Amino acid sequence: MASLDINLRYPVSAPIRPIAVEYLWGLQPSELARVGDRKDVDAFFHLYFTYYTQQCDLIGRHANGKYSTVETHKDIADIAKLLRQPLSRKEVRDHLSTFLRDGDEEQHDNSINLVGRLLLMTKLGNIPHECLGGKHVIWDNGSLTEFVHNYFSCPLVVGNVRTKFEKSFNAVNLQRIAGIEIWWTDNLADHLRMSNDDKAVAIFHHVSFLKYQRNNPIFPPGFIEETLRTLALLFPKYDPLSKKWYQSRILKSNSPLDAQLMQIGTLNARDRQARNFEYWHERLVILKEQYHEARPSTLSQWWYDRRNGVQWYTFWVAICVLALTILFGFIQCIEGGLQVYKSFHP
Repeated sequence: MASLDINLRYPVSAPIRPIAVEYLWGLQPSELARVGDRKDVDAFFHLYFTYYTQQCDLIGRHANGKYSTVETHKDIADIAKLLRQPLSRKEVRDHLSTFLRDGDEEQHDNSINLVGRLLLMTKLGNIPHECLGGKHVIWDNGSLTEFVHNYFSCPLVVGNVRTKFEKSFNAVNLQRIAGIEIWWTDNLADHLRMSNDDKAVAIFHHVSFLKYQRNNPIFPPGFIEETLRTLALLFPKYDPLSKKWYQSRILKSNSPLDAQLMQIGTLNARDRQARNFEYWHERLVILKEQYHEARPSTLSQWWYDRRNGVQWYTFWVAICVLALTILFGFIQCIEGGLQVYKSFHP
């Protein structure tokens, strides 16, 4: 592991990124191959280690390392190995003093939170100087695996099991019909969470990360696959409008977005049943309710909102009649003006 014995002041270079990933999540070569071709793998490493560097800057390097006891990338790998074991947070913290520099309990806790964030892409722990919004989750008891399983596991809401997500229920229509903004997030705990008075929804776009986690037991059984299906629902692979829309968002975004988002697939009618979503069921149903309750408020929304065909045709026929009435009235005014002019200037 000598190649990872590098101070946090220096980012993880491209040649040793596969080693760092292997030490974080264990040996999963088949999953790395499933991410895609070499170009896709490089894109995955770029996206993930952008996030990795941001978290190291926030916790490990902030104020010259004042807030944590992590000093090297090897320290991160060693803590990750502990977190993958069935150890409680206290037991992990007790082990840290055997290989990290001296520090108080809060510094060790921040070190644990840093590595937990890197393992899960989830905002673990409350960092006082963190400015970005979003939901942070607190791990106090049990092992990290037990905590993750309990946190993401939600009982199915029986009253909504017959709900179906129609084909029009996708990210493009959420924005252009319902006026719901798409906010990209690096925090898995924020995925599908609505905010801004229910006018925005957070989307975890890191598909490459999710694909790599398919066999990771730290997540609940089926959780990763279901998360990928929520993205396939909102970003159908074979919808040209969605693909064009997402490409425009990639170009406009201030931070890199995962190009794999539009490569997951498309759900058929059976797969779009709400009962097929266990972990994200409640948030999907809330999002669907907001989508269906939204009423057009601009001409563009009226144009795209064809959920009620009769209402759509009625509205636009009325608009056409109004436009023609105004046009003919304007023409009549001009003709009247010309007649008055000719009467005074024969």
